[in-house]
Amino acid sequence: MSPVARKTTVLVGDRRIALTNTDKVLYPGTGTTKGQVIAYYERVAPWMIPHVKDRPVTRKRWANGVDGKVFFEKNLPDSAPDWVRHHTIAHKEHDTEYPIVDDLPTLVWMAQQAALELHVPQWRFGPRGGQQHPDRIVLDLDPGEGVGLRECVEVAVAARELLQGMGLDPYPVTSGSKGIHLYAGLDGRVTTAQVSDVAHELAKALEQDLPDLVLSSMSRAERTGKVFVDWSQNNGNKTTIAPYSLRGRDRPTVAAPRTWDELGQRGLAQLTMDEVLDRLEAHGDLLHPVASAALSVGRPDSGHWDSDRTQRANDAERPGRDRLATYRAKRDPSRTPEPVPVDAPSVREDGTPTFVIQEHHATRDHYDFRLEHDGVLVSWALPKGEPTDPGKNHLAVMTEDHPLEYGGFEGTIPVGEYGGGTVTIWDDGTYELEKWREGEEVIVTLHGRTNGVRRLALLHTRGRGKGRDGDEKNWLIHRTKDQPDRLADAGGGTGAGGASRPSAATARAERKRIDAAAPSATAPTDRRTMQATLASGALRLDPADWAFEMKWDGIRALATVRDGRVTLRSRNDNDLTDQYPELQELGERAGVDGVYDGEVVALDERGRPSFQLLQDRMGVTKPREVEAARRRTPVHLLLFDVLEADGHDLTRLGYTARREALTTVVEPGGAIEVPPEADGDLDRAVADSAERGLEGVVAKKRSSRYAEGRRSEAWLKVKHHASQEVVVGGWRPGNGRRAGGIGSLLLGVPGPDGLEYVGRVGTGFRDRDLDEIAEVLGKAERATSPFVDVPRPDARDAHWVRPTRVGEVEFAEWTADGRLRQPSWRGWRPDKDPGDVVRES
Repeated sequence: MSPVARKTTVLVGDRRIALTNTDKVLYPGTGTTKGQVIAYYERVAPWMIPHVKDRPVTRKRWANGVDGKVFFEKNLPDSAPDWVRHHTIAHKEHDTEYPIVDDLPTLVWMAQQAALELHVPQWRFGPRGGQQHPDRIVLDLDPGEGVGLRECVEVAVAARELLQGMGLDPYPVTSGSKGIHLYAGLDGRVTTAQVSDVAHELAKALEQDLPDLVLSSMSRAERTGKVFVDWSQNNGNKTTIAPYSLRGRDRPTVAAPRTWDELGQRGLAQLTMDEVLDRLEAHGDLLHPVASAALSVGRPDSGHWDSDRTQRANDAERPGRDRLATYRAKRDPSRTPEPVPVDAPSVREDGTPTFVIQEHHATRDHYDFRLEHDGVLVSWALPKGEPTDPGKNHLAVMTEDHPLEYGGFEGTIPVGEYGGGTVTIWDDGTYELEKWREGEEVIVTLHGRTNGVRRLALLHTRGRGKGRDGDEKNWLIHRTKDQPDRLADAGGGTGAGGASRPSAATARAERKRIDAAAPSATAPTDRRTMQATLASGALRLDPADWAFEMKWDGIRALATVRDGRVTLRSRNDNDLTDQYPELQELGERAGVDGVYDGEVVALDERGRPSFQLLQDRMGVTKPREVEAARRRTPVHLLLFDVLEADGHDLTRLGYTARREALTTVVEPGGAIEVPPEADGDLDRAVADSAERGLEGVVAKKRSSRYAEGRRSEAWLKVKHHASQEVVVGGWRPGNGRRAGGIGSLLLGVPGPDGLEYVGRVGTGFRDRDLDEIAEVLGKAERATSPFVDVPRPDARDAHWVRPTRVGEVEFAEWTADGRLRQPSWRGWRPDKDPGDVVRES
């Protein structure tokens, strides 16, 4: 930011966002400023977010306006706020961390980045970050030279007939550029490849029907005078401009849903952002059926309903006979994706009662708290959510009873319908009922799959009998001081390998817990590690809510045990099995097959993990060399988590439950260790870590589930020394004793515009290190610099290399111009790809 740039901090939802240069003109043709762009995305958010929710977002940014340079950005930059949700996609040569736009603050932050265009694929991430089947099909009608919207409409009408013949209902969107997109919702039962094949066949059928107008092949030479039906955007690796996204053209046009009647009108044109906002206020989202269908994929079936409003009105007049009458009277099942069962509820007599807490982004954002009771979900709206402090009660407003099917509902209720907005599940599970005094008091202990066990009380504010179907709906929800006993810690000592074996009673209890977990449907090769976020500022973490573990200085590995055989994979999916044969011992020490998370370490003479020593084992795969390195430098596997055990998926269980499962099923010893939690609070853990010469501490929220493939604030890492992973992009010759060889390495960190130069490192090397580095880099030479910018003195005698290798340095601090001060080489990181590297703050 320049010294004269204006900066304003605003509150968006519950997030503070710094807005800069809001008066900068991004569309010179219309004078549209960055501030107006931000205001557009803020207003369009309720209608746009359902179309991009849970999808990886690729951005096209015009920092200096549409007449300037455009930046194409996939990775989430290290400068992004830590509250921006993201998921990692593993590509063949690297992993990419994509942001997810699930809320208004994230959308506003992207607008602040001058990300005018947002592009998304036709599929969404699943609950654990896996790629789901596509939930929509899209045809992009792109006019070539000599044709325009009128010809696209002719093709769109023909395509509509074909799609309807397949049982699909297409919706048109003028793309904001030149053509038209056709969307149709899918049920998520077919693969990306199958959808892509169908789209290709549709394009070829249109070309056969309209040979003088339609082109289905990718040949650009043949596009003149024809409409190219681009079917390829259904490929899982391709994206389409998101509905309601701006376009980076001469005017602020928008990818805007239209009606079929509009397409037939004279003067059809692309719409600008002001026109789109006016239409939304008047008519709502014309594309909402596609979003609703997408958000319902994989959710429980909402049941069949005869949409006769007269019958619903009659039901509403008999609330004593049907507790769902009020619920039905407020909803038209032909307009909302919510479950609206026909039959009156019946009480379920078997099993444990369930609960659900749903996050509801509506006119006013809130949470809905629902308890299964007497055949329905008795429901309260929580404007401030569930309380976490026994000293602070929260308001709970009783609402109408909901059907049991609502416990699995996630989706978008259309604007204009009752409760219009997006609903997602925040936590769900079972509960133990302690007291239920109708209209007065309810006390329950929740067993949540996401947020663990807690005891809550609901109290009506003014006495008996006024809490249901009366004028007074206000209750208080209270977190009781007496909470269920927490599960025992993993062990008592602070030394690695000091965990004790649990008792038989604990083992039986944990076996019951594992049996209650969801069966695992994820292949071990599809598993990804959860990543910690670097902590900043002074932390005040309650040990009742957080566990503290030592941070081990090694290489992260997922260990899969199958029939006594162990396979090891690094974070970037490299096979490490042959490099560390001594870790096959896990196959004997794990009582059940499973997938375990841990760190491969080499210990120095004082028993401390040494990253430098571990370098001796990295990349060695030939049996004879492995055996020699094993004798010189044995390794250990320090386990700290378990993703799957005995065929059951444990990732949705809380941290404490997973740790108990780990200590139950693994017998530590030999090369396999299960280090316990640290004693005391965070300050004590940090002091112990420093005294033992370790790298730092990782704080883990006890209630947090295992978030595969993404970085999470539920795990916070606290380091004693600043370290940074770097991409090596070149080297400079040495002097004196190093004359004729490598003197220093030129380092970079990926940024929005490419590989950003962060300085050079010339210390921390052993002579053997430099010889090995010279051999590696000699095979990767290139003629030009891979960096965005390098100071002339550093570039003067530089030898450039392909930026494919990742290393790690320690350093004193970041300089004002973004360079590493006093870096020292620690070693290669073969477990990381360049796409994994982010700037540590």
